[in-house]
Amino acid sequence: MEERAQELALYIIENKTTVRAAASRFGISKSTVHKDLSERLPAINQGLYRQVKEILNENKAERHIRGGIATRKKYKGE
Repeated sequence: MEERAQELALYIIENKTTVRAAASRFGISKSTVHKDLSERLPAINQGLYRQVKEILNENKAERHIRGGIATRKKYKGE
């Protein structure tokens, strides 16, 4: 589990991706990704945790924009 938490963090940092994309890539649930990154990672590697936390906060701030874009695409038929 510790190794998976670090791999998830590195994947998110390198690809600037979302929790959903990381969960899909690793074949695990979003809940597991959140648990690994928010509970396990700080105990293992604080530096890595701080880096991934910045990206997750950025994603959280932008999610309403992504939702609007997805809705627009849905109703335009794209």
